[in-house]
Amino acid sequence: MTIPNLFTPASPRAGESSDLQRALAACRRSFLNTAFFSLFVNLLMLVPAIYMLAVYDRVLMSGSESTLLMLSLIAVFLFLVLGGLEWIRMRILVATSARLDEQLGERVFETLFTRSLLSGGGVATPQPLHDLVQVRQFLTGAGLLAFFDAPWIPIYVGLMFLFHWMFGVVAVGSILLLAGLAWWNEVATRTDLAEANRESIEATQFVQRNLRNAEAVEAMGMLPPLQARWARRQRQVLTLQCQASIKAGLINTLSRIYRLTIQSLVLGLGAYLAIQKQITPGLVISGSILLGRALAPLDHMIAGWRGFLGAREAYGRLETLFHTVPARESRLPLPALQGRITLEHLVVTVPGRNEPILNDITLTIEPGTTVALIGPSAAGKSTLARAILGLYQPASGRVCLDAADLHKWDRAQLGRSVGYLPQDVELLDGTVAENIARFGAIEADRVVEAAQCAGIHELILTLPKAYDTPLIGGGVMLSAGQQQRIGIARAIYGFPRVVVLDEPNANLDLAGEEALVTTVLQLQRKGCTVVVVTHRTNILQAVQKIALIVQGKLARYGLRDEVIAATTKSTPRAEPPALPRMQPAVPGPKS
Repeated sequence: MTIPNLFTPASPRAGESSDLQRALAACRRSFLNTAFFSLFVNLLMLVPAIYMLAVYDRVLMSGSESTLLMLSLIAVFLFLVLGGLEWIRMRILVATSARLDEQLGERVFETLFTRSLLSGGGVATPQPLHDLVQVRQFLTGAGLLAFFDAPWIPIYVGLMFLFHWMFGVVAVGSILLLAGLAWWNEVATRTDLAEANRESIEATQFVQRNLRNAEAVEAMGMLPPLQARWARRQRQVLTLQCQASIKAGLINTLSRIYRLTIQSLVLGLGAYLAIQKQITPGLVISGSILLGRALAPLDHMIAGWRGFLGAREAYGRLETLFHTVPARESRLPLPALQGRITLEHLVVTVPGRNEPILNDITLTIEPGTTVALIGPSAAGKSTLARAILGLYQPASGRVCLDAADLHKWDRAQLGRSVGYLPQDVELLDGTVAENIARFGAIEADRVVEAAQCAGIHELILTLPKAYDTPLIGGGVMLSAGQQQRIGIARAIYGFPRVVVLDEPNANLDLAGEEALVTTVLQLQRKGCTVVVVTHRTNILQAVQKIALIVQGKLARYGLRDEVIAATTKSTPRAEPPALPRMQPAVPGPKS
């Protein structure tokens, strides 16, 4: 899988359709079915006009009660058919909406995850999920049905011209006026609504970022100024939304007033024409009904224009998102991972920095070797660990696992052979067992084995429901050290071939560090390739080799004691790294 760089958005290729366009294309048949049923719905919408025409021109003239009864029964039957067709049409759109969600829901979720990954583990806004919901809701609303009904407006206008040319002129003039109001609605509200949406998204992201630091905010009394900042953004959102709503409300009111007025006046026009013996009395009522039916789609469009604009904005954001973050490619499974890590002239950069974080790193770690990445702060150790896992895209060079480029591996297959403990450990919503088993099928023996190896088994047994204790949402709150040790158990679950531990002892006490040393030694005995990022020296007694990273470059790499001796000799003023209770490391292959 090749992870794209969000900071250089990919442009869609000429003639290439996006996931969203393909999903809508897959629903084309449903839209055609909706249009097909709209044909009969709109034909049946003529029933009221025809019924009134027949009653006034036939029944009242003949005085036949049986004719009135039959006409009424036929009208009732056709109205029931109309209701059934309307219901079927709506069901088709609801099913289409659900199908669209099935096709795009996982894609949107995957894209959110990828965006968070590319932002260095930051929390990505859930706005794309809201955008998908907004598009779905528009597909099931009255606004979309108005677009299906709009093509039948010329038929109603044509019938009005058949009734009398003056009826037709009134209809055409009214349609042009309402179309002008719809255009005015678009121009008047588009900018305000777009800006309001952007401000709302930024305000939501602002809240999310602050919630992640709630304890620091509370402890240092930063809530009032942060709340004031949020309130200013929120007021801006409300101001823009109110401006758009006031404009849209005015236009909607003018539309409704005009529609009611013209439908009443067309009755007066019909009465005048009937007095002049130019039309029959039945055409007076029928003309008014047809005019109302001709104007209804435009009226619904104006009323639902805000929803249409919102759906259009959401559609545009989803299109941009899908073009920016392409779908992950499925890869042909490769042979089981053995654990050899090869870095070839690896260079990793990030936006905003002139110098690369990692520069020309060439390194080979043989299977079963335990390597410590050491060096000063901000030297690039954690970046190198993430690059080994494929979490960072190299600017140049490559990362290979078992001689295969990392991005040629199928991510699901590779994930089962890799363990990772990030620097900032966060457990996920679920039980202790689910977290350790990585939310896959829980094998009790392997879960307990991983917990015992991480030295956390006894602590888990003291929890309210032991391994079934829920964490995070509504669950038990664990200390940072406890979370870190459960994170270690998750990383070593099933003893994967490659294990990367980023500052695994950052939150551990002395007993925890001793348990960590035991864990690393046990991984060595299992033949796992282990990479440990550390600033503390206690863990060094469990490693075989050391890689010294200085200013993004590999300064030294070799056997542990040789690197320590060379480092101590080259920096005589610095104290040599202390290695308390040094235990012999398990012999490993030499580079």
